[in-house]
Amino acid sequence: MRETAETPPSATVGTRIAFASPLESARVLGEVLLPTVAQGVILRRPAAVAAAAALGSDRRAVRLLQRLRERYDTDALVLRLAGRDVVLLLSPRAATRVLQGTPVPYRTATVEKRASLAHFQPTGVLISDGPLRAERRAFNEAVLETELPVHRLTDQITAAARQEMSALVTGRDRLEWPAFSAAFGRLVRRIVLGDGARADTELTSLLDALRGDANWAYLRPRRGSLLHRFRLRLATHLDRAEPGSLAALLAEQRARPGVDPYGQVPHWLFAFDAAAATAFRTLALLSTHATPRRRVRDEPAALDPAGGPYPYLGACVLDTVRLWPTTLAILRESTAMTVWDGTPLPRGTSFVIYSPLLNRDTAYLPGADRFQPELWLGGGAEHPAALVPFSAGPAVCPGRSLVLQTVTAALGALLREHDFRLLARTRLDEGSPLPHTFGHTSIGFTITPVWMM
Repeated sequence: MRETAETPPSATVGTRIAFASPLESARVLGEVLLPTVAQGVILRRPAAVAAAAALGSDRRAVRLLQRLRERYDTDALVLRLAGRDVVLLLSPRAATRVLQGTPVPYRTATVEKRASLAHFQPTGVLISDGPLRAERRAFNEAVLETELPVHRLTDQITAAARQEMSALVTGRDRLEWPAFSAAFGRLVRRIVLGDGARADTELTSLLDALRGDANWAYLRPRRGSLLHRFRLRLATHLDRAEPGSLAALLAEQRARPGVDPYGQVPHWLFAFDAAAATAFRTLALLSTHATPRRRVRDEPAALDPAGGPYPYLGACVLDTVRLWPTTLAILRESTAMTVWDGTPLPRGTSFVIYSPLLNRDTAYLPGADRFQPELWLGGGAEHPAALVPFSAGPAVCPGRSLVLQTVTAALGALLREHDFRLLARTRLDEGSPLPHTFGHTSIGFTITPVWMM
Protein backbone atom coordinates (compact mmCIF):
# COMPACT_ATOMS: atom_id res chain seq x y z
CA MET A 1 0.00 0.00 0.00
CA ARG A 2 1.31 3.44 -0.91
CA GLU A 3 1.41 5.63 2.18
CA THR A 4 -0.18 9.04 1.74
CA ALA A 5 -1.13 11.94 3.92
CA GLU A 6 -3.90 11.19 6.37
CA THR A 7 -7.53 11.47 5.41
CA PRO A 8 -8.99 12.42 8.79
CA PRO A 9 -12.00 10.41 9.98
CA SER A 10 -14.81 12.19 11.77
CA ALA A 11 -13.11 11.62 15.13
CA THR A 12 -10.26 13.90 14.07
CA VAL A 13 -12.39 16.95 13.28
CA GLY A 14 -11.45 19.88 15.50
CA THR A 15 -8.35 18.23 16.98
CA ARG A 16 -6.45 21.26 18.22
CA ILE A 17 -2.67 21.51 18.33
CA ALA A 18 -0.22 23.95 19.91
CA PHE A 19 3.55 24.34 20.12
CA ALA A 20 5.40 24.31 23.43
CA SER A 21 8.15 26.79 24.20
CA PRO A 22 11.73 25.50 24.57
CA LEU A 23 11.43 25.85 28.36
CA GLU A 24 8.16 23.93 28.42
CA SER A 25 9.63 21.23 26.20
CA ALA A 26 12.54 20.88 28.62
CA ARG A 27 10.14 20.62 31.56
CA VAL A 28 8.12 17.87 29.89
CA LEU A 29 11.31 16.03 29.05
CA GLY A 30 12.57 16.26 32.62
CA GLU A 31 9.30 15.75 34.49
CA VAL A 32 7.37 13.36 32.24
CA LEU A 33 9.46 11.53 29.65
CA LEU A 34 12.73 10.86 31.48
CA PRO A 35 11.07 9.63 34.72
CA THR A 36 8.95 7.28 32.60
CA VAL A 37 12.05 5.83 30.94
CA ALA A 38 13.83 5.61 34.30
CA GLN A 39 11.12 3.36 35.74
CA GLY A 40 11.79 0.81 32.99
CA VAL A 41 9.72 0.72 29.84
CA ILE A 42 10.21 -3.00 29.17
CA LEU A 43 11.26 -4.37 32.57
CA ARG A 44 10.33 -2.37 35.65
CA ARG A 45 13.18 -1.18 37.86
CA PRO A 46 11.84 -1.54 41.44
CA ALA A 47 14.21 1.07 42.90
CA ALA A 48 13.19 3.62 40.28
CA VAL A 49 9.49 2.86 40.82
CA ALA A 50 9.96 3.32 44.58
CA ALA A 51 11.71 6.63 43.97
CA ALA A 52 8.90 7.77 41.66
CA ALA A 53 6.35 6.89 44.33
CA ALA A 54 8.28 8.75 47.03
CA LEU A 55 8.72 11.83 44.84
CA GLY A 56 5.20 11.74 43.39
CA SER A 57 6.69 11.84 39.88
CA ASP A 58 3.69 10.40 38.02
CA ARG A 59 1.23 12.66 39.84
CA ARG A 60 3.34 15.74 39.11
CA ALA A 61 3.64 14.69 35.46
CA VAL A 62 -0.14 14.47 35.12
CA ARG A 63 -0.60 17.88 36.74
CA LEU A 64 2.00 19.46 34.45
CA LEU A 65 0.32 18.12 31.31
CA GLN A 66 -3.09 19.24 32.54
CA ARG A 67 -1.77 22.77 33.11
CA LEU A 68 -0.21 22.88 29.65
CA ARG A 69 -3.44 21.66 28.07
CA GLU A 70 -5.39 24.38 29.87
CA ARG A 71 -2.83 27.06 29.04
CA TYR A 72 -2.98 26.35 25.32
CA ASP A 73 -6.57 25.07 25.20
CA THR A 74 -5.32 22.21 23.05
CA ASP A 75 -5.68 18.48 22.38
CA ALA A 76 -2.04 17.97 21.39
CA LEU A 77 1.22 19.73 22.17
CA VAL A 78 4.29 19.68 19.92
CA LEU A 79 7.67 19.48 21.64
CA ARG A 80 10.97 20.03 19.87
CA LEU A 81 13.44 17.57 21.39
CA ALA A 82 16.91 16.86 20.04
CA GLY A 83 15.90 18.02 16.57
CA ARG A 84 12.77 15.86 16.45
CA ASP A 85 9.09 16.76 16.69
CA VAL A 86 7.36 14.89 19.50
CA VAL A 87 3.60 15.36 19.83
CA LEU A 88 2.05 14.76 23.25
CA LEU A 89 -1.60 13.72 22.95
CA LEU A 90 -3.45 15.42 25.78
CA SER A 91 -7.09 14.46 25.22
CA PRO A 92 -9.08 11.31 24.46
CA ARG A 93 -10.03 12.84 21.10
CA ALA A 94 -6.39 13.23 20.05
CA ALA A 95 -5.45 9.79 21.35
CA THR A 96 -8.37 8.20 19.53
CA ARG A 97 -7.30 9.80 16.26
CA VAL A 98 -3.85 8.26 16.46
CA LEU A 99 -4.87 4.87 17.84
CA GLN A 100 -7.61 4.43 15.26
CA GLY A 101 -5.18 5.55 12.55
CA THR A 102 -2.77 2.67 13.20
CA PRO A 103 -0.82 1.34 11.31
CA VAL A 104 -1.17 3.95 8.54
CA PRO A 105 -0.41 6.77 8.98
CA TYR A 106 0.53 6.09 12.63
CA ARG A 107 2.70 3.00 12.90
CA THR A 108 3.65 1.10 16.04
CA ALA A 109 7.19 0.45 14.77
CA THR A 110 8.69 3.67 16.11
CA VAL A 111 12.44 4.28 16.20
CA GLU A 112 12.49 3.83 19.97
CA LYS A 113 10.33 0.72 19.96
CA ARG A 114 12.38 -0.98 17.24
CA ALA A 115 15.59 -0.28 19.14
CA SER A 116 14.11 -1.67 22.33
CA LEU A 117 12.06 -4.69 21.30
CA ALA A 118 14.68 -5.92 18.83
CA HIS A 119 16.70 -7.08 21.84
CA PHE A 120 14.31 -9.99 22.45
CA GLN A 121 11.67 -10.08 19.69
CA PRO A 122 13.29 -8.79 16.48
CA THR A 123 10.45 -10.22 14.36
CA GLY A 124 7.62 -9.14 16.66
CA VAL A 125 4.46 -7.64 15.21
CA LEU A 126 4.86 -4.34 17.08
CA ILE A 127 8.05 -3.53 15.20
CA SER A 128 6.86 -4.81 11.82
CA ASP A 129 5.49 -2.78 8.91
CA GLY A 130 3.45 -3.24 5.75
CA PRO A 131 2.12 -6.60 4.52
CA LEU A 132 4.41 -8.53 6.88
CA ARG A 133 2.93 -6.70 9.86
CA ALA A 134 -0.55 -7.62 8.66
CA GLU A 135 0.42 -11.29 8.37
CA ARG A 136 2.03 -11.35 11.80
CA ARG A 137 -0.93 -9.57 13.35
CA ALA A 138 -3.35 -12.08 11.80
CA PHE A 139 -1.22 -14.94 13.10
CA ASN A 140 -1.22 -13.53 16.65
CA GLU A 141 -4.97 -12.96 16.55
CA ALA A 142 -5.62 -16.50 15.33
CA VAL A 143 -3.71 -18.14 18.19
CA LEU A 144 -4.77 -15.69 20.90
CA GLU A 145 -8.37 -15.61 19.60
CA THR A 146 -8.55 -11.84 19.90
CA GLU A 147 -12.17 -11.46 18.82
CA LEU A 148 -13.58 -14.12 21.15
CA PRO A 149 -14.68 -13.21 24.69
CA VAL A 150 -13.69 -16.67 25.93
CA HIS A 151 -10.60 -18.50 24.68
CA ARG A 152 -10.95 -22.16 23.77
CA LEU A 153 -8.35 -23.00 26.45
CA THR A 154 -10.48 -21.53 29.25
CA ASP A 155 -10.99 -24.87 31.01
CA GLN A 156 -7.26 -25.61 30.96
CA ILE A 157 -6.42 -22.08 32.13
CA THR A 158 -8.90 -22.27 35.01
CA ALA A 159 -7.67 -25.68 36.13
CA ALA A 160 -4.02 -24.65 35.99
CA ALA A 161 -4.76 -21.41 37.85
CA ARG A 162 -6.50 -23.27 40.65
CA GLN A 163 -3.64 -25.74 40.94
CA GLU A 164 -0.92 -23.09 41.01
CA MET A 165 -2.72 -20.70 43.34
CA SER A 166 -3.69 -23.51 45.72
CA ALA A 167 -0.07 -24.65 45.87
CA LEU A 168 0.98 -21.04 46.43
CA VAL A 169 -1.12 -20.39 49.55
CA THR A 170 -1.01 -23.86 51.10
CA GLY A 171 0.88 -23.65 54.39
CA ARG A 172 1.36 -19.87 54.17
CA ASP A 173 0.09 -17.10 56.39
CA ARG A 174 1.82 -14.37 54.35
CA LEU A 175 2.17 -13.71 50.65
CA GLU A 176 4.82 -11.50 49.07
CA TRP A 177 5.71 -10.63 45.50
CA PRO A 178 8.58 -13.09 44.86
CA ALA A 179 6.40 -16.10 45.72
CA PHE A 180 3.41 -14.80 43.77
CA SER A 181 5.55 -13.90 40.76
CA ALA A 182 7.10 -17.37 40.71
CA ALA A 183 3.69 -19.06 40.91
CA PHE A 184 2.23 -16.84 38.20
CA GLY A 185 5.28 -17.55 36.05
CA ARG A 186 4.65 -21.30 36.35
CA LEU A 187 1.04 -20.71 35.35
CA VAL A 188 2.04 -18.65 32.32
CA ARG A 189 4.58 -21.19 31.09
CA ARG A 190 1.92 -23.91 31.34
CA ILE A 191 -0.59 -21.82 29.38
CA VAL A 192 1.83 -20.76 26.66
CA LEU A 193 4.15 -23.76 26.38
CA GLY A 194 2.51 -26.63 28.25
CA ASP A 195 3.07 -28.43 31.54
CA GLY A 196 6.51 -29.51 30.36
CA ALA A 197 7.70 -25.91 30.71
CA ARG A 198 6.28 -25.39 34.20
CA ALA A 199 9.62 -25.62 35.98
CA ASP A 200 11.74 -23.92 33.32
CA THR A 201 12.70 -20.83 35.28
CA GLU A 202 15.87 -20.54 33.18
CA LEU A 203 13.75 -19.62 30.17
CA THR A 204 12.17 -16.77 32.14
CA SER A 205 15.56 -15.65 33.45
CA LEU A 206 16.96 -15.45 29.93
CA LEU A 207 13.97 -13.40 28.79
CA ASP A 208 14.31 -11.07 31.77
CA ALA A 209 17.97 -10.49 30.97
CA LEU A 210 17.08 -9.57 27.39
CA ARG A 211 14.26 -7.32 28.60
CA GLY A 212 16.71 -5.60 30.91
CA ASP A 213 18.85 -4.85 27.86
CA ALA A 214 15.75 -3.64 26.03
CA ASN A 215 15.23 -0.96 28.68
CA TRP A 216 18.33 0.72 27.24
CA ALA A 217 17.15 0.45 23.62
CA TYR A 218 19.92 1.66 21.27
CA LEU A 219 22.20 2.60 24.18
CA ARG A 220 23.09 -1.06 24.78
CA PRO A 221 24.43 -3.43 22.09
CA ARG A 222 22.30 -6.45 21.32
CA ARG A 223 23.53 -9.73 22.76
CA GLY A 224 23.02 -12.06 19.85
CA SER A 225 24.37 -15.09 21.69
CA LEU A 226 21.98 -14.56 24.60
CA LEU A 227 19.03 -14.17 22.23
CA HIS A 228 20.11 -17.36 20.43
CA ARG A 229 20.20 -19.29 23.73
CA PHE A 230 16.75 -18.00 24.63
CA ARG A 231 15.28 -18.86 21.25
CA LEU A 232 16.76 -22.37 21.28
CA ARG A 233 15.33 -23.05 24.73
CA LEU A 234 11.96 -21.62 23.71
CA ALA A 235 11.94 -23.77 20.56
CA THR A 236 12.38 -26.98 22.56
CA HIS A 237 9.05 -26.28 24.24
CA LEU A 238 7.26 -25.03 21.13
CA ASP A 239 8.41 -28.07 19.16
CA ARG A 240 6.49 -30.31 21.58
CA ALA A 241 3.22 -28.49 20.72
CA GLU A 242 1.82 -29.85 23.97
CA PRO A 243 -1.96 -30.30 23.80
CA GLY A 244 -3.89 -27.75 25.84
CA SER A 245 -1.31 -25.00 25.34
CA LEU A 246 -0.92 -22.03 23.04
CA ALA A 247 2.05 -23.88 21.54
CA ALA A 248 -0.35 -26.53 20.23
CA LEU A 249 -2.61 -23.87 18.69
CA LEU A 250 0.43 -22.19 17.15
CA ALA A 251 1.41 -25.48 15.50
CA GLU A 252 -2.05 -25.69 13.88
CA GLN A 253 -1.62 -22.37 12.07
CA ARG A 254 -0.29 -22.13 8.55
CA ALA A 255 2.20 -19.31 8.08
CA ARG A 256 4.95 -18.65 5.61
CA PRO A 257 8.48 -18.65 7.10
CA GLY A 258 8.79 -14.86 7.02
CA VAL A 259 6.05 -14.56 9.63
CA ASP A 260 8.32 -16.37 12.12
CA PRO A 261 5.64 -17.98 14.33
CA TYR A 262 8.11 -18.82 17.11
CA GLY A 263 9.30 -15.22 17.06
CA GLN A 264 5.87 -14.00 18.17
CA VAL A 265 5.92 -15.94 21.44
CA PRO A 266 8.44 -13.77 23.36
CA HIS A 267 5.92 -10.93 23.34
CA TRP A 268 3.25 -13.19 24.81
CA LEU A 269 5.55 -14.11 27.69
CA PHE A 270 6.52 -10.45 28.12
CA ALA A 271 2.87 -9.33 28.25
CA PHE A 272 1.99 -11.93 30.86
CA ASP A 273 4.65 -10.46 33.17
CA ALA A 274 2.67 -7.21 33.22
CA ALA A 275 -0.43 -9.30 33.94
CA ALA A 276 1.21 -10.66 37.09
CA ALA A 277 1.85 -7.14 38.35
CA THR A 278 -1.75 -6.18 37.63
CA ALA A 279 -3.05 -9.25 39.44
CA PHE A 280 -1.03 -8.41 42.57
CA ARG A 281 -2.19 -4.78 42.51
CA THR A 282 -5.81 -5.89 42.05
CA LEU A 283 -5.44 -8.14 45.08
CA ALA A 284 -4.18 -5.10 47.01
CA LEU A 285 -7.22 -3.04 46.01
CA LEU A 286 -9.66 -5.82 46.85
CA SER A 287 -8.00 -6.34 50.23
CA THR A 288 -8.63 -2.68 51.12
CA HIS A 289 -12.04 -2.13 49.47
CA ALA A 290 -14.70 -4.11 51.31
CA THR A 291 -17.63 -3.56 48.96
CA PRO A 292 -15.88 -4.75 45.77
CA ARG A 293 -14.32 -7.62 47.74
CA ARG A 294 -17.74 -8.88 48.88
CA ARG A 295 -19.09 -8.62 45.36
CA VAL A 296 -16.12 -10.53 43.94
CA ARG A 297 -16.47 -13.28 46.54
CA ASP A 298 -20.17 -13.69 45.78
CA GLU A 299 -19.62 -13.79 42.01
CA PRO A 300 -18.14 -17.28 41.41
CA ALA A 301 -21.11 -19.04 43.00
CA ALA A 302 -23.41 -17.56 40.36
CA LEU A 303 -21.34 -18.83 37.43
CA ASP A 304 -20.66 -22.13 35.76
CA PRO A 305 -18.34 -24.02 38.13
CA ALA A 306 -16.40 -25.28 35.10
CA GLY A 307 -14.83 -21.83 34.92
CA GLY A 308 -15.00 -18.82 32.67
CA PRO A 309 -14.60 -15.10 32.98
CA TYR A 310 -15.88 -13.32 36.08
CA PRO A 311 -17.46 -10.06 34.84
CA TYR A 312 -17.11 -8.04 38.03
CA LEU A 313 -13.67 -9.38 38.88
CA GLY A 314 -12.64 -8.61 35.30
CA ALA A 315 -13.90 -5.06 35.80
CA CYS A 316 -11.74 -4.82 38.93
CA VAL A 317 -8.70 -5.91 36.92
CA LEU A 318 -9.42 -3.40 34.16
CA ASP A 319 -9.78 -0.56 36.62
CA THR A 320 -6.51 -1.56 38.25
CA VAL A 321 -4.81 -1.19 34.87
CA ARG A 322 -6.51 2.18 34.45
CA LEU A 323 -5.19 3.35 37.82
CA TRP A 324 -1.69 1.93 37.33
CA PRO A 325 -1.00 1.32 33.63
CA THR A 326 1.54 -1.34 32.81
CA THR A 327 2.46 0.68 29.71
CA LEU A 328 3.15 4.24 30.82
CA ALA A 329 3.68 5.62 27.32
CA ILE A 330 2.07 4.44 24.08
CA LEU A 331 4.16 5.42 21.07
CA ARG A 332 3.33 5.95 17.43
CA GLU A 333 5.28 7.41 14.48
CA SER A 334 3.78 8.93 11.34
CA THR A 335 4.46 7.19 8.03
CA ALA A 336 3.40 10.24 6.02
CA MET A 337 2.64 13.91 6.48
CA THR A 338 -0.42 14.49 8.67
CA VAL A 339 -2.41 17.66 9.16
CA TRP A 340 -3.53 18.74 12.61
CA ASP A 341 -5.74 21.80 12.96
CA GLY A 342 -4.42 23.07 9.65
CA THR A 343 -0.80 22.47 10.67
CA PRO A 344 1.18 19.94 8.60
CA LEU A 345 3.40 17.60 10.60
CA PRO A 346 6.16 15.82 8.66
CA ARG A 347 6.60 12.11 8.17
CA GLY A 348 8.53 10.59 11.07
CA THR A 349 6.86 12.73 13.73
CA SER A 350 6.62 10.91 17.08
CA PHE A 351 3.31 10.78 18.94
CA VAL A 352 3.14 9.95 22.65
CA ILE A 353 0.13 9.01 24.76
CA TYR A 354 1.04 9.35 28.43
CA SER A 355 -1.33 6.73 29.84
CA PRO A 356 -1.55 8.10 33.41
CA LEU A 357 -2.91 11.38 32.06
CA LEU A 358 -5.82 9.87 30.13
CA ASN A 359 -6.58 7.24 32.76
CA ARG A 360 -6.45 9.66 35.71
CA ASP A 361 -7.83 12.78 34.04
CA THR A 362 -10.45 14.38 36.29
CA ALA A 363 -11.46 16.67 33.41
CA TYR A 364 -13.01 13.65 31.67
CA LEU A 365 -13.64 11.21 34.51
CA PRO A 366 -15.05 12.30 37.88
CA GLY A 367 -13.31 10.48 40.71
CA ALA A 368 -10.52 9.37 38.40
CA ASP A 369 -8.22 8.73 41.37
CA ARG A 370 -10.61 6.25 42.99
CA PHE A 371 -11.17 2.53 42.39
CA GLN A 372 -14.25 2.32 40.12
CA PRO A 373 -14.84 -1.18 38.69
CA GLU A 374 -18.36 -0.12 37.67
CA LEU A 375 -16.84 1.91 34.83
CA TRP A 376 -16.24 -1.32 32.95
CA LEU A 377 -19.71 -2.82 33.30
CA GLY A 378 -22.56 -2.23 30.89
CA GLY A 379 -20.67 -0.15 28.34
CA GLY A 380 -18.52 1.79 30.79
CA ALA A 381 -15.40 0.77 28.87
CA GLU A 382 -16.46 3.21 26.16
CA HIS A 383 -15.95 6.13 28.54
CA PRO A 384 -13.36 8.47 26.98
CA ALA A 385 -11.12 8.45 30.04
CA ALA A 386 -11.05 4.65 30.08
CA LEU A 387 -9.41 4.57 26.69
CA VAL A 388 -6.16 2.69 26.91
CA PRO A 389 -5.95 -0.18 29.43
CA PHE A 390 -4.90 -2.51 26.58
CA SER A 391 -4.29 0.22 24.00
CA ALA A 392 -7.07 0.62 21.41
CA GLY A 393 -7.75 0.63 17.70
CA PRO A 394 -6.33 -1.80 15.11
CA ALA A 395 -3.21 -2.35 17.24
CA VAL A 396 -5.10 -3.14 20.44
CA CYS A 397 -3.40 -5.87 22.48
CA PRO A 398 -4.32 -9.10 20.64
CA GLY A 399 -4.17 -11.08 23.87
CA ARG A 400 -6.37 -8.79 25.97
CA SER A 401 -9.18 -11.35 26.49
CA LEU A 402 -6.74 -14.18 27.18
CA VAL A 403 -4.78 -12.08 29.68
CA LEU A 404 -7.96 -10.98 31.43
CA GLN A 405 -9.16 -14.60 31.66
CA THR A 406 -5.84 -15.67 33.14
CA VAL A 407 -5.73 -12.92 35.76
CA THR A 408 -9.35 -13.42 36.81
CA ALA A 409 -8.85 -17.18 37.00
CA ALA A 410 -5.83 -16.73 39.29
CA LEU A 411 -7.51 -14.13 41.50
CA GLY A 412 -10.75 -16.09 41.61
CA ALA A 413 -8.84 -19.14 42.80
CA LEU A 414 -7.11 -17.13 45.55
CA LEU A 415 -10.24 -15.36 46.78
CA ARG A 416 -12.54 -18.39 46.81
CA GLU A 417 -11.23 -19.71 50.10
CA HIS A 418 -8.86 -17.09 51.50
CA ASP A 419 -8.97 -13.53 52.77
CA PHE A 420 -6.03 -11.17 52.19
CA ARG A 421 -5.00 -8.10 54.17
CA LEU A 422 -2.51 -5.67 52.68
CA LEU A 423 0.88 -5.09 54.30
CA ALA A 424 2.28 -1.90 52.78
CA ARG A 425 3.35 1.60 53.69
CA THR A 426 1.14 3.01 50.96
CA ARG A 427 -2.50 3.48 51.98
CA LEU A 428 -5.22 2.36 49.58
CA ASP A 429 -8.25 3.48 51.57
CA GLU A 430 -11.70 2.85 50.12
CA GLY A 431 -13.23 6.05 48.76
CA SER A 432 -9.98 8.01 49.00
CA PRO A 433 -7.74 9.19 46.14
CA LEU A 434 -5.25 6.47 45.26
CA PRO A 435 -1.55 7.14 44.65
CA HIS A 436 -0.42 7.59 41.06
CA THR A 437 2.50 5.20 41.57
CA PHE A 438 2.17 1.89 43.40
CA GLY A 439 5.17 -0.42 43.51
CA HIS A 440 3.82 -3.95 43.58
CA THR A 441 7.17 -5.57 44.37
CA SER A 442 7.37 -4.07 47.87
CA ILE A 443 3.96 -5.11 49.22
CA GLY A 444 2.69 -8.23 50.93
CA PHE A 445 -0.43 -9.74 52.46
CA THR A 446 -1.51 -11.74 55.46
CA ILE A 447 -3.57 -14.79 54.49
CA THR A 448 -6.54 -16.12 56.45
CA PRO A 449 -8.73 -19.03 55.34
CA VAL A 450 -12.31 -17.86 54.89
CA TRP A 451 -13.61 -20.59 57.19
CA MET A 452 -11.64 -19.05 60.08
CA MET A 453 -13.32 -15.66 59.73
